[in-house]
Amino acid sequence: MDAARKIGILVFCMVPAIIGGGFVYHFSHSYAAVAIYEILLASFAGAFVSR
Repeated sequence: MDAARKIGILVFCMVPAIIGGGFVYHFSHSYAAVAIYEILLASFAGAFVSR
């Protein structure tokens, strides 16, 4: 995978991070839950890009 494709995948993963973080905060009212969600999403994106 070339660098441009990896950057594109990471940009594509930023949309669920922003929108999903808002949803998680709306339903849980906890920044800790948002942090956990963001860490999980970042680890999945990192694992996908590192292949």
